[in-house]
Amino acid sequence: MARSRGTGDRAGRARWEADARRALGGRPPEEGRIPFLVGPPDDPETAFLERIGFPGEMPYTRGIQPTMYRGRLWTLRQYSGFGSAQATNRRFQFLLKGGQTGLSVAFDLPTQNGYDSDHPRAKGEVGRCGVPVASLGDMRTLLAGIPLDRATVSMTINATAPILLALLVTVAEENGVPRARLGGTVQNDVLKEYVARGTYIYPPAASLRLTVDLVEFVTREMPQWNYISVSGYHMREAGATAAQEVAFTLANAVAYVRAVRERGLDVDRVLPRLSFFFSSDRNFLEEIGKFRAARRLWARIVTDTFGARNARSKQMRFHTQTAGSSLTAQQPELNAVRTTLESLAAVLGGTQSLHSNALDEALGLPTESSARLALRTQQILAEESGVTNTVDPLGGAYEIEALTDRIEADARAYLARIDDMGGALAAIERGFFASEIAREAYRTARARERREEVVVGVNDFVEGNPDFTLFSGPGEKHARFQRITINEERRQVARVRDWRRRRDRQKSADALARLAATTRAGENVLPNVLAAVASGATLGEIADVWREIFGEQPAARAF
Repeated sequence: MARSRGTGDRAGRARWEADARRALGGRPPEEGRIPFLVGPPDDPETAFLERIGFPGEMPYTRGIQPTMYRGRLWTLRQYSGFGSAQATNRRFQFLLKGGQTGLSVAFDLPTQNGYDSDHPRAKGEVGRCGVPVASLGDMRTLLAGIPLDRATVSMTINATAPILLALLVTVAEENGVPRARLGGTVQNDVLKEYVARGTYIYPPAASLRLTVDLVEFVTREMPQWNYISVSGYHMREAGATAAQEVAFTLANAVAYVRAVRERGLDVDRVLPRLSFFFSSDRNFLEEIGKFRAARRLWARIVTDTFGARNARSKQMRFHTQTAGSSLTAQQPELNAVRTTLESLAAVLGGTQSLHSNALDEALGLPTESSARLALRTQQILAEESGVTNTVDPLGGAYEIEALTDRIEADARAYLARIDDMGGALAAIERGFFASEIAREAYRTARARERREEVVVGVNDFVEGNPDFTLFSGPGEKHARFQRITINEERRQVARVRDWRRRRDRQKSADALARLAATTRAGENVLPNVLAAVASGATLGEIADVWREIFGEQPAARAF
């Protein structure tokens, strides 16, 4: 029978195993990768000093700050964006008044893929899953009345990240907020797009060049801005395990750090503002162990691989979002329970900011009431649960430490395989990440089909919800869902066309020509992207400059 990590009193352990075996009808009390019972390690003092330590000290297993939430609460950040810039601005104002402390912007698919709202490929997608931003006018409307010198802004954007950052900087400076005072994050993690999401435009090497251009520019001119948020969230949503999420995210991070180092930047200047973005899924204890393992493993990687010296360089700062893939259209009110558990796991795992999903997101964009409930969930955890009173309250729990060790070991094994392939870029181009995730997603789907893995309300306990039905009949109550109408898309298309009519066409054409020349010369593109958006050039026009130079990445080569 497999021995649990840490046996403690061996005689007592043997007695327990005999009793447990009898209670289980002769079956061994430990099966598979998750032990039935975890005891203390054989050398508790060594384990504590080397693997756990103290909060705010290497290897940061217990958190990156000595006082964690006793000193500063995590940022309460809700992800919003839909319909139009005006509608999204109203939602931002609503959330800020409700106690949210940071804005997180979701962009629609045309914006993510470098198309203006009136492009033929944008039809039917404008404003559907995020806010459409095609021009400086759209960004002005989106941020109207937002205190950019106080509220931090996170933008989930990748392939077109340099353009969106330039639009935000331009609006801020128009309102008297210099770029050096702007606080927030741009995701700018294009490598995971080739693995899990698909909103890439250019070949991987060209996309990586634009990513590094943004990092270099922000390092020089925006000292309070986080220029990349390396994301495991979307890979987890695609089906990755906890260990795969950690390994593939850190492999991508290593690729970015190597690229900026080759650009000539000092890693101790870059690393303190590199951040991460993880999912918090349903396996409560495993998720807590995952966050602790990722933090510890990253501290060791930047120390051993990159020779980082500064303490802040070794500290993994991360944002967490509860798992969208865990939300169900069946009995949607149950999603509030799932989200609460996932939010609590993120807090106990030491996140720096958190987005809690709304209960109706499996059916449509969140309504104001569901967005408020999601925000209140975090506020209850912060103010009523008591979990913020103690730093890393589950640290030292045998099961938590065992899960932390196991996830770190599994992630290290993946990282060794990726390194043997030549690094993350080579592994992505070979389809390694995508194939590993697809294999796990298939295993999970089969387990649910066989009801080996229960999803409450979906493959078991399916008697339904007496309060809501998806399709209402006579006398039945039904849930209210937010929908984006075709009229809203038409209004946005008209705004983009009106913007082009009113701008100085020659000025925009000249700015785009200068951007093309800069790009071909291998210079940093950001100064000329800023000039282009200020001249009135649209997002699609700027993205098309790079399409002409770099070409487009066909889907068949990405997976």
